[in-house]
Amino acid sequence: MNSQNQHEVIVSGIHLELTPSLKTFVREKAERLFRHEERIVRLRVELECDRKEDVAARFKAKGHVVVQGPEMNAIVEADECHKAISMLVDKLDRMLARRHQLHRVKRNHPHAVELTDALPKAV
Repeated sequence: MNSQNQHEVIVSGIHLELTPSLKTFVREKAERLFRHEERIVRLRVELECDRKEDVAARFKAKGHVVVQGPEMNAIVEADECHKAISMLVDKLDRMLARRHQLHRVKRNHPHAVELTDALPKAV
């Protein structure tokens, strides 16, 4: 992480031992999100391993992004933990890009105000 850009990344594990390499992998992948959107306040990633699930959906990665405005949440299931993290970051990146596009369109094309309903009619 850059010393001038300290972003809050919270990594937690549910039924899963978090190794330092796994935490580092999450932080490295999350840097892509922080490069695209500088107004992210906090990123919380929850990694879950459910041994009772079938192999294809054993690992779940949940992401919660706190930005100015409504929060963004995403859940991804995969057969491998690193794959789930990569898929989660891709999904959050697409969500942030869509949010940015919608704000840009709204900023460049403001809605017209109908003055006929707001003003009283002359007699």
